[in-house]
Amino acid sequence: MSPYLAISVDKKHYLEHLKKLQLELIQLQHWVATEKKKVVILFEGRDAAGKGGVIKAISERLNPRIVKIVALGKPDERERDQWYFQRYVEHLPASGEIVLFDRSWYNRAGVEKVMGFCTESEYQEFLRACPDFERMLIRSDIYLLKYWFTVSANEQEKRFKERLRNPLKRWKFSQMDLLSREHWQAYSHARNVMLEYTHTPDSPWFRVNGDNKYLARLNCISHLLSMIPYQRIDYEKISLPKLKQPPEDIALPDNVPAIPDKFTQLN
Repeated sequence: MSPYLAISVDKKHYLEHLKKLQLELIQLQHWVATEKKKVVILFEGRDAAGKGGVIKAISERLNPRIVKIVALGKPDERERDQWYFQRYVEHLPASGEIVLFDRSWYNRAGVEKVMGFCTESEYQEFLRACPDFERMLIRSDIYLLKYWFTVSANEQEKRFKERLRNPLKRWKFSQMDLLSREHWQAYSHARNVMLEYTHTPDSPWFRVNGDNKYLARLNCISHLLSMIPYQRIDYEKISLPKLKQPPEDIALPDNVPAIPDKFTQLN
């Protein structure tokens, strides 16, 4: 299987490729759990660049006890007084776990810097400390991958309009999305400064072109699979026990109401 696709892909072929990749993700998951490995994957980028879509594509066939998604809101008063990285450390994986960060400690180098949610000294300290923090994670035997999703201004506008129009996606849109449009250049500058400080040999960034959401998901998943040296581990063979004939069962109490088998349509 080629690790990258540089062609256009329709939904049918996307789903075919995705199924193959998800089978490999299951193998990765099994290896991580069996060998007690620890994996952290960061997904960063502009709003509507496709981070959520790739996280869903990665996690939807996996065990939520092993593969955990972390999407933190704004810090509360106590968290604002902590060491900056502390609230993220609490969500790092134990042995046998994979953690997907839907935005991460890089909030300080992006939205907090641009919107003035942190001081200049806090921002500068983050830029100095972040590479050391990530080296500590790597020395602790954590596989750390960092993906930056790009999106063009035109494609972002198109996706924002779809979010506003589609009631199933309306929840994705926030006031911060409007502000991110207004501060497009400031975000670009903050991103480049961040990359200058934190794109290191120990912990490099990888850029994903998010304009084509199908290709972005397939290429990102292919890449992360190529970056972790997982091995195929056969599952233990299991034989189901035979039921007694006839199988014994105990009825539920009569006071537990049953949902009707017939689907009732919403008004």
